[in-house]
Amino acid sequence: MTSEVNPTATQHVEPLVDVNLLREIARKALVDSLNSSIVIDEAQVNGAKTLVLDASLAGPLGLITEVSLLKHHGVDKMFWLEPGALNSTTANIVYLCRPMIKYLRIIADHIKRHSKESKKHTYTLLLVPRTSNLVAQILEEEGVLGDITISSYNLQFIPLAEDVVSLEYDNTFKDVWVDGDETAIYDSAQALTTLQKLYGLFPRVVGKGDAAARLATLLTREAPKVFNSSLPDTLLSPSDKIDALIVLDRRVDMVTPMLTQLTYEGLIDEVIGIKNSHVELPASLLSPPVPSAPASNVPGPSTSPPTSSVPVTNLKKDAKKKYHLTTSTDPLLEELRDLNFSLVGKKLNRVARRLDEDYKTNLQSKTVAQLRDFVGKLGGLQTEHQSLRLHTGLSEMLVRMTRTERFNKSLEIQQNLLASYEVPAQITAIEEMIAEGADMQTVVRLLCLASVTAGGIKAKSLENLKREILQTYGYNYLPLLLSLSSPSLGLLLPNPLPSPAPASLSGSKYPFAALRKSLRLLIDDTPEGIDEVENDISFTYSGYAPISVRLVQCVAQKGGVISNPADKTTNGADAQHSSQEKLQAHPIVGWKGFEDVMTAIPGETVDIMQKGVTGRPHTVDSSGRKFLIATTGIISGGSVIDSISGIQPSSGGKTAATI
Repeated sequence: MTSEVNPTATQHVEPLVDVNLLREIARKALVDSLNSSIVIDEAQVNGAKTLVLDASLAGPLGLITEVSLLKHHGVDKMFWLEPGALNSTTANIVYLCRPMIKYLRIIADHIKRHSKESKKHTYTLLLVPRTSNLVAQILEEEGVLGDITISSYNLQFIPLAEDVVSLEYDNTFKDVWVDGDETAIYDSAQALTTLQKLYGLFPRVVGKGDAAARLATLLTREAPKVFNSSLPDTLLSPSDKIDALIVLDRRVDMVTPMLTQLTYEGLIDEVIGIKNSHVELPASLLSPPVPSAPASNVPGPSTSPPTSSVPVTNLKKDAKKKYHLTTSTDPLLEELRDLNFSLVGKKLNRVARRLDEDYKTNLQSKTVAQLRDFVGKLGGLQTEHQSLRLHTGLSEMLVRMTRTERFNKSLEIQQNLLASYEVPAQITAIEEMIAEGADMQTVVRLLCLASVTAGGIKAKSLENLKREILQTYGYNYLPLLLSLSSPSLGLLLPNPLPSPAPASLSGSKYPFAALRKSLRLLIDDTPEGIDEVENDISFTYSGYAPISVRLVQCVAQKGGVISNPADKTTNGADAQHSSQEKLQAHPIVGWKGFEDVMTAIPGETVDIMQKGVTGRPHTVDSSGRKFLIATTGIISGGSVIDSISGIQPSSGGKTAATI
């Protein structure tokens, strides 16, 4: 995730920001684009279309539409956009893709092949999210510009949850920080402008980082006077539903992505991988169980993730199916997704016991009214039982990984580096992992973490580590190491820096040791300490609070940064009252109180009051503040390393496409 954008809104009974509106906007825009793709000819207005789809768009489109909707609007067949012949039986062919040169070459080849074979088709190119002069130039060079109509499909924020929207870009971090392509920053500004059109101007824009500053500039610049008369009213007055926009550049916090995610959903992402809110699971885990007694598969009491009759052995040989991780159809996910994995087993056991009791109680029903009530509840119980079965099987898969020596060694190195405990010993431990043939991603993430948290690695040790990585994993990773060492990233730096060092390299050193204290990043992870901070964000990383979240708290929840909200300064009701006071939301006043922290972190600091907003901060009611997270894409340390190295997981199929 290159930027983390957090519009914050005060809480009322009714939802103030309905993200489903964004889904409807995206659906309508897709339908309009497909309908306008047909040449206005009486014989073709209702003609069938062949949709040729960029495989990277299948996941995002699957979150906003269904195949049935596409078929309703004339899509007869769908194919992946890939090299080779395209055999279409429809007169209209619609290409839907991102504006990438490799796709334009493939499209040009299709048109030329059809021309040679004397096949007549009407071609339309829908570019996501907008057209480009370069596209027309390339198609003209290929000699097919006159044969194709170029249009756009303005796909912007896609709701992933009630409080998360994403552009679902795959390689934004690499594009911005390695290739210098800032297209994603412009696209983010356009998507945020759409939010402002719906709800009004963000009264205050606060941010940190160079890319965040560029986004804020694009977002807050005044429209030319000639266009002011055509602007919607919402873009002329501040929002009464959103009280601030907090923009965080991903470079502001490169520590968190390099750590292993320890929440339930985070570990699923680490072990299996989550893409576009979907995860590939063994088909046996998703298939209905063999009919048996209602509670036969309900796990018994245990403090670890419960056992199940689900066959989860030989996972690699088992057929895989995609599963949509969504709380709308999975009743247990809402309760499990943000839990530290150490608590998942206990939670599953409580659910299993409750379901067991519900089945036993309802099976004892005697009267007709009682039986009618049981039948009414049966569907919900079966759905919850299937969800329990799924998450029990998933937790078994995860617990196998978390019990391995290599996983725990990696976790120990991470915790020691965060505490700056015997850093040379941790570097030695990383070398040992290379010698043992540990996963390349894990090794590079640990190495970057060591460099960022310690302010660099001794030059001789760093060169030896780079040499060992290349000799162990292959010289095709040389571009990755060079990119990580570049001034734009500064994730692998020698300590001290060579003399004379470029100013950009000197300024990229991250002040982690200072931030660890000023932002209260580390919390006691002993069992007693864990009990105290269950409501603190550090609980998700077993004692480490993500820097990006602490920075949001600096603006919107200052009490959570300054002191422990669960600190045992008082007892009983007084302690609970004290905790609520510290966590209570307050008016947005920018970075006030944390100016020293902002000065220490590299990158520009942003604090802008939008035009037409008075200096008086919005009032916040006692119920607190809700957050909406908007991002260019969901990342993990593994996805960052993969994108920079150029290693991409295979996607798509050979012939027909499905959404």
